[in-house]
Amino acid sequence: MAFALNKTRLSAALLFTILLICANVSEALYFYIDGSEKKCFIEELPKETMVTGTYKAEQYSDAQKQWIVSPELKIQITVEELPQGHVVVDRQGDASGRFTFTSAESGDHSICLAPVSTAWFDSSRTKITFDMDFDDPAGSEQHDHAGTLSDLAMRIHELNERVQDIRREQTSQREREAEFRDRSELTNARAVWWTIAQIIILGVVCVWQMRYFKHFFVAKKLV
Repeated sequence: MAFALNKTRLSAALLFTILLICANVSEALYFYIDGSEKKCFIEELPKETMVTGTYKAEQYSDAQKQWIVSPELKIQITVEELPQGHVVVDRQGDASGRFTFTSAESGDHSICLAPVSTAWFDSSRTKITFDMDFDDPAGSEQHDHAGTLSDLAMRIHELNERVQDIRREQTSQREREAEFRDRSELTNARAVWWTIAQIIILGVVCVWQMRYFKHFFVAKKLV
């Protein structure tokens, strides 16, 4: 009994440590784009999840031999719901900035970034640093007062947000499970009805064949 209790405490402590690590892990990434190529990410989002995207685009300068932020560079930002193709965000932003949207329905969302070019043959190379933050719209007002909170209170607040994210993900998983179950039941029902229809067709064919051969044998005086 004591071993089980210690194991439970150890599991809880391990889960708490993982949540602390996850709260501090940055999801920022960077990638390179040649010309006006479009780079898209597919993100599965629960319903009513607020997504804040932060990006910074830099172009390589042959003269300075380094990556620089060009004030003339524009970034096309497009967010679509899949597979409906409903456009959530479609706008041009500066070389660095942010955008925000809230998912109306659970499912996959396509988030695309592309440099805007007016040249026929654009040989420029762009480096984009991209980060996404997932949050609950109901808790957005609390972020405005984050600066007044202590370090421990901030950590607790972040953990609470992670728990809310897990709850929304669980709700989304239950919705997908219910949808999959309904589709499975519909497929099984169709399979049963198709099997019954096949049995009826085979029975009718067998009866017809028996009657046909009976009349054939009588006509040929074989019976």
